[in-house]
Amino acid sequence: MRYIFLICFLPFFVFGDQLVYPLPKVVYNKQKAALGERLFLDPSLSKDSTVSCADCHSLSRYGVDNKEFSTGIGGAKGGVNSPTVYNAVFNFVQFWDGRAKTLKDQAKGPLLNKVEMGNTEKGVVAAVEKNRYYAVEFKKIYKDGVTFDNIADSIAEFEKTLITYNSKFDRYLMGDKSALTKTEQEGFGLFKGKGCISCHNGVNLGGNMFQKLGVTVEYKDPKSNLGRYGVTKNEEDKYMYKVPSLRNVEMTAPYFHNGLVGSLKDAIVLMGEHQLGVEFTKKELEKIEAFLKTLTGERPPRFVK
Repeated sequence: MRYIFLICFLPFFVFGDQLVYPLPKVVYNKQKAALGERLFLDPSLSKDSTVSCADCHSLSRYGVDNKEFSTGIGGAKGGVNSPTVYNAVFNFVQFWDGRAKTLKDQAKGPLLNKVEMGNTEKGVVAAVEKNRYYAVEFKKIYKDGVTFDNIADSIAEFEKTLITYNSKFDRYLMGDKSALTKTEQEGFGLFKGKGCISCHNGVNLGGNMFQKLGVTVEYKDPKSNLGRYGVTKNEEDKYMYKVPSLRNVEMTAPYFHNGLVGSLKDAIVLMGEHQLGVEFTKKELEKIEAFLKTLTGERPPRFVK
């Protein structure tokens, strides 16, 4: 499959609620997930034992660190805003540029990235093998014990559990029409009618296609991140990114791949200009923002502080 293109400025009056769906249940291996959770929280997997997956993807902060760019080993800064890990299982690819096809592939990336956790496959395996609990659990769960592939597999299995159920919007989709206020329902109507839903649709209201940033008005990234082009080297892929999920969006600022937009309202304005070619009125902005806040779901209780 190459790409899924949608013309993001076409209004959607016909499809309505059929383009968005409540979060489904996910089947996962409980033993692997429990092991993966320990690994996700463990800084010993990094080269200098100072950075864990959770440092950039805080589970109490809806899977992000609320920073423009995350800090890795030795104080190194990444060049792309860290996306949330919550509901990532529903994304069709991982990372902004889609370089990882699965959660397992994604889990390997930060472990080896020199500005994130900065380790090697052998280094990660050695760190895990030193821990008696890990050594025992891997032998129980995996026939070949501790391997880099199995480490990534268990982390990915844990990430399958990171789903934020019971949002107001999901309750609305499942039949409780009183779950949304009049203003929030009007915001949903604008979200559909103005064309936002043409890219932000499906279970995750995003995460299921690539799209060019700058459909109606050209967008120049001051951070010089060219998106999907960095993977494919195809000119057509410049400024092409995975459309982010809008679930929990009120909690995951700053926004976009470059983390340059700090408020949700400003993000809506930018999308209206560059993707839809529209200028929202003050009331329209307020209603769309109100709707987007209904997409905030519940974190697993143990990660609520």
